[in-house]
Amino acid sequence: MAEFIAYLIAGIATGAIYALAAIGFTLVWQTSQTINFAQGEFVMLPAVLVLLAIKLFGAPVWLGALIGIAAFILIFGVGFKLTVVDPMIKHGVLPLAIATMALSIIMKEGAKDGFSAEAQNFPSFVPTQTIEVFGAAISLQHLAIIACAFAVIGLLQWFVGGTRLGRQMQATAQNPTVARILGIPVERMVLLTFVINAALAVVASVLISPIYLAKFSNGEVIGLFAFIAAIVGGFNQVRGALVGGLIVGVVDSMAAAYVSSSYRLAVPLVLLVVIILLKPEGLMGRKEERRV
Repeated sequence: MAEFIAYLIAGIATGAIYALAAIGFTLVWQTSQTINFAQGEFVMLPAVLVLLAIKLFGAPVWLGALIGIAAFILIFGVGFKLTVVDPMIKHGVLPLAIATMALSIIMKEGAKDGFSAEAQNFPSFVPTQTIEVFGAAISLQHLAIIACAFAVIGLLQWFVGGTRLGRQMQATAQNPTVARILGIPVERMVLLTFVINAALAVVASVLISPIYLAKFSNGEVIGLFAFIAAIVGGFNQVRGALVGGLIVGVVDSMAAAYVSSSYRLAVPLVLLVVIILLKPEGLMGRKEERRV
């Protein structure tokens, strides 16, 4: 029982990271009908930029974190929207999807060649000790990840549903043409969505890197599992992405513990196939009709 609790908490913590990345998928999709296949690298890169700022400028950790985070949000929030999405979306969804795939490769190889091919320690803002819960040794870092991720998601839900700006974002996602008629600055709302996506990626990166280290290959698994989580929960619902992320994280943790660590990547894929066959819109998603 103690082992099960430990694996469950670890799975929820990992799932919270997947949820943050999956919510980024859904937000960008809702407002711009864009799938960012570089989302995993968006989670990988902030930690690398923070360490690079510390190394290049000899800055203390807090200043390096500010420099790295600000640079990432500016370049991969605002810059990504203006220099990649806007020019490519005019040519259709497929060219844009290919562009984001190319961007993911550039980000991964750039981190590998420009920073380090080896995993690097990332400073933890939480003590690394463990506490005992029902006989199970639970890492304080896992508990901090869960608390911080849920706090950020709760804040995002409040912002989207409880503020004027958030409601304008919702209107833009639901019907950009009508939103524009009502005087809502649609382009600004879409840009804000990309900035929020970058901020979520920063939070995920800062939370996960002290445990899994900062390395160029982190984005591969995170991006894949976050994409699966978004589909499992429902690609058009933020709460669906949260539920999907937690489910995928727990399933991944339990598969590694009780099935085989060699096949842990296959189990979420099996879950994805089952969900697509039984409920294509996702567990909490809604059906959408589109004219082609």
